Amino acid sequence: MRLNSIKPAAGAKHSKRRVGRGIGSGIGKTAGRGHKGQKSRSGGFHKVGFEGGQMPLQRRLPKRGFISLTRKDIAEVRLSALAGLPGDAIDILILKQAGIVPGSAMAAKVILSGKIERAVKLQGIAVTKGAKAAIEAVGGSVE
Repeated sequence: MRLNSIKPAAGAKHSKRRVGRGIGSGIGKTAGRGHKGQKSRSGGFHKVGFEGGQMPLQRRLPKRGFISLTRKDIAEVRLSALAGLPGDAIDILILKQAGIVPGSAMAAKVILSGKIERAVKLQGIAVTKGAKAAIEAVGGSVE
């Protein structure tokens, strides 16, 4: 078998329907467009969502919520993840090198999830109220 001899199975391919090619084709004259009106004309189209002048649905419904563009830039770090890091001083670079925070993250925030047994010193990392209390309870600090 050669690549140039491969063909689809018999009856698998249909020829393209040629509209507007006379009465014998079955789709002559108006070519399936009906009679008159904007949709029957060449170049006759309207924008997506257009409802004939009625206020479109996307404009009738109220705007809701807020999606932050920087949401993905701030990574969450569990308190238990800090316990496994070497050294006392921890900043964003150390978190990236350890693989706890993705390389694309611009900032990190420590959340109260899990336990921490040793004192750590956080530098330039945001901390929730509960996580700060837990870090300071074991003798750590937050800058």
